[in-house]
Amino acid sequence: MPRIPLVDPTTAPEAVRATFDKLSVPLDIFKMMAHAAESFRPLLRLGSSILARQQLDAKLREYTILLAVHSFGGRYEWVQHVPIAEDCGITPRQIAALESGDLTADCFGEKEKAFLAFVDQSIREIRVGDATFNAMLRHFSHRELVETLLTIGYYQMLARLTECTDLEPQEPSGVRVVQSAAQTGSRES
Repeated sequence: MPRIPLVDPTTAPEAVRATFDKLSVPLDIFKMMAHAAESFRPLLRLGSSILARQQLDAKLREYTILLAVHSFGGRYEWVQHVPIAEDCGITPRQIAALESGDLTADCFGEKEKAFLAFVDQSIREIRVGDATFNAMLRHFSHRELVETLLTIGYYQMLARLTECTDLEPQEPSGVRVVQSAAQTGSRES
């Protein structure tokens, strides 16, 4: 049971209710986020842009999300994003390697290893060393690099939210959220 109750969309302030009306999947994380009524919609918009509007390849995005939430013990988002990762072509072996921290496993290609080293170092140390930064730039654009950093920060924030409030993982619906964000431009994360 969460440490604070989830917001009931039917009794929430009008702006929060209107935002919930646009969601295809009213996940519990959204009901927790809604306590921050003025930040709720902007947070969902940022999440939607990460999931549906980045130049960064979806597979790399999911590597980033899984590593970011795992670094904070974010089980809620891990449970939601493993099916999304699989839908993006990430193999069970790659997911296991991400979970165990084996980011140089032979199931990853050279470009993926450079990317994972960047994500890992950014998560652990915040400031990435020159060699890791330059290796990332050999394979990815400035836009992709910045999108990666924003994705790390957003999903670590979500992991902090779910872990601090003891929000229990729920049945995975993340693939539907991503599909909705891609198809309709919804405000989901």
